Amino acid sequence: MATPPLRHRFAPLNPALSARSTAPKLAGVVFDVDGTLCEPQTWMFAKMRAALGIAKTIDILDHVYTLAPDMQEAAMESIRSVEREAMVKMVPQRGLLPLMEYLQKKGVQKAICTRNFDTPVNFLITNFCQGQLFSPIVTREFRPPKPDPAGILHIANQWGLQDGGSSLIMVGDSIDDMAAGRRAGAATVLLRNDVNGELAESEMTDCVVDRLDELIEVLEGGFVERDRKAAGAGEG
Repeated sequence: MATPPLRHRFAPLNPALSARSTAPKLAGVVFDVDGTLCEPQTWMFAKMRAALGIAKTIDILDHVYTLAPDMQEAAMESIRSVEREAMVKMVPQRGLLPLMEYLQKKGVQKAICTRNFDTPVNFLITNFCQGQLFSPIVTREFRPPKPDPAGILHIANQWGLQDGGSSLIMVGDSIDDMAAGRRAGAATVLLRNDVNGELAESEMTDCVVDRLDELIEVLEGGFVERDRKAAGAGEG
């Protein structure tokens, strides 16, 4: 299978390098929350499915939205209850604040696109991202949720971008994040952890980091989508 040409590159945020770059300017970075801005709490998804009585193969929000209207609120509250429990156990990701402060210093816009509800998102920002602005914040109230690209495209529209998500980076830890970013036309960055390693080789993943502040060096020197052809040549 032919390797597709590089889709994404952005000019370095280091001004000494950007003056010589012909790459487009990065307009902003969109972040997932669970497993991205805070450490993964994978136990909560099993607990949500147990509360709803559904199998692992069934998408949680898709299931809720298929219920009769008078049943949806009770089902959603059972999910929120688990999220509140997880909220008080949140641990910020390594390198979270250094990356946020770097983007703020460079004047790069930040937004959030999550399938969570607003209370845990606000808790994280208040406790671990003091002084940082995320706008807009797209939560589960916005439909359709990831992996649909609508949330990312909404952010791009709110920022006044005319090219959809093509001048953005989506940072996440799940296939929903990578798929939503790809479908919106954004570059995708996977925050690798102990359970999502297979996504590092996904065709939807443009860049892989093991901690958030590794992105600082990437953006300083200029973001370039990974060379899938070179990576494939080294396999086997």
